[in-house]
Amino acid sequence: MPPDVEAIAEQVFIALADPSRRAILAALASGGPATATDLADRLPITRQAIAKHLALLTEVGLVTAEPGERRRVRYRLRSAPMQVAQQFLAALARDWDGPLGALKDHLDRSAPGPATTSFDESRGHRE
Repeated sequence: MPPDVEAIAEQVFIALADPSRRAILAALASGGPATATDLADRLPITRQAIAKHLALLTEVGLVTAEPGERRRVRYRLRSAPMQVAQQFLAALARDWDGPLGALKDHLDRSAPGPATTSFDESRGHRE
């Protein structure tokens, strides 16, 4: 995997690790573009904290800042970095699927069959 893809995925994962940033992204996903003040009205996070998180999300590329009227900045989601992270995870999953499938097959072949203890149901005990 090219190093730039891995670096982008790493930045996305770091951004997503914080629950406040995930809440901001979810609010933008459900409500569309919003200002930091709009987001502060919807979330239990101060406007100052939201502005700080939005700066990091902008740096990572998960949101873009769009100038609006009266010097208000609206933030909009960008899917490209998230798609890179999804591709990274898909590639990682493919790398794991083969070895894990082979391990399961090996264990299935080498495991003894089910126990053959008989149980006499009428008497409720093992023979």
